[in-house]
Amino acid sequence: MMRIAMIGTGYVGLVSGACFSEFGFSVTCCDTDAAKIEKLTHGEMPIYEPGLDDLVARNAAAGRLAFTTDLALAVADAEAVFIAVGTPSRRGDGHADLTYVYQAAEQIARAVTGYTVVVTKSTVPPGTSVQVKRIVRSARPDLEIDVASNPEFLREGSAIQDFMRPDRVIIGADSERAHDVLSRLYRPINLREVPIVNTSLVTAEITKYAANAFLAMKITFINEVANLCEKAGADVHDVARGIGLDGRIGRKFLHPGPGYGGSCFPKDTLAFARAGRELATPLNLVETTVQVNDARKRAMAQRVVEACGGSVDGKTVAVLGLTFKPNTDDMRESPSLEIVPALQAAGATVRAFDPEGMGEAAPLLPGVIFCEDAYGTMAGADCLAIVTEWSEFRALNLKRVKALLAAPVVVDLRNCYDPATMAKAGFTYHSIGRPSV
Repeated sequence: MMRIAMIGTGYVGLVSGACFSEFGFSVTCCDTDAAKIEKLTHGEMPIYEPGLDDLVARNAAAGRLAFTTDLALAVADAEAVFIAVGTPSRRGDGHADLTYVYQAAEQIARAVTGYTVVVTKSTVPPGTSVQVKRIVRSARPDLEIDVASNPEFLREGSAIQDFMRPDRVIIGADSERAHDVLSRLYRPINLREVPIVNTSLVTAEITKYAANAFLAMKITFINEVANLCEKAGADVHDVARGIGLDGRIGRKFLHPGPGYGGSCFPKDTLAFARAGRELATPLNLVETTVQVNDARKRAMAQRVVEACGGSVDGKTVAVLGLTFKPNTDDMRESPSLEIVPALQAAGATVRAFDPEGMGEAAPLLPGVIFCEDAYGTMAGADCLAIVTEWSEFRALNLKRVKALLAAPVVVDLRNCYDPATMAKAGFTYHSIGRPSV
């Protein structure tokens, strides 16, 4: 049985490790956080991801998935060791902080005892894997250690499906032996004729950043078109369908909203733009995407204020959804982190509910009254704002909503409802890229 080590049990490392073990490989996940490893050993997940707890439990029980804080134990006899540590935006310049990547590379090199492929799974700027190669060869000139780049393309909320049935797999490596090891790892999905793209190290790194930047630009583009539609009296959804049916454009990521957030797009667009500046090749479209998206998130609170007649001072706003997207508890760069404090600063009391994110949100949003369910936010509120499109917010009992609210005002930042239906139900309804009713 092929052995793998996964260094880092964050979102990418934990999901990837569990999925590889589901393929039948022996996987050891390693982390310096002893409390997290202790919880994982007992089947407690540090993140919310649908299906992950069952996947981990099943493979741990089968003996294919283990957790440890001992890096030497994790990498012993492993043919491939994946670096899946965090690369947060560095304060001040937006560059990806590679401290943990380089530390892991050196520790892995000193611990392995035979031929190993060290695989960069973390999202890193172009040239990082070449530096990782220098680090491991400097640390262990006595061993043959190859370095590869294998970027992830997992969407939070559907990560297991994305890993098992991906659109493609990118393998960046400079040696045939490394390509062979990673090809064997991905053979189970290659049987389904999933395209495997073999590239150089730096090409794989740029491919990851380019993919995320393009999707972020697509989101930002339709948001700007939505603004135009509001002024012109058009419907952005019809526009999105009209252009999305063009095979060269595609329909995905053309849904307007309050701006992108999460663990990937914000930091990756910043880092990609930074890499362009460092190589004297400015990525102007990416730079503008970052600026427009940041401004959009800040502007969303003003939409709520305007819907409330120009002031929320002394009023109560009910907020549904706090995470950056549904089916995750991730609050990183969520639009709610801009919207809620701005409403509070304008004098509003905010009552909020999120199906999974309130534990993560509580320390980030002081002063918010967290409620037990969606309807609990609404009692006596002067406005209802839908910030994250959880499925349970898409079919609210409108009669009950209207009876609970002090004023029948709804600001739907995710376009969960049909304007005509809301008007017929007696609401003053504001959405994105469509005329208010």
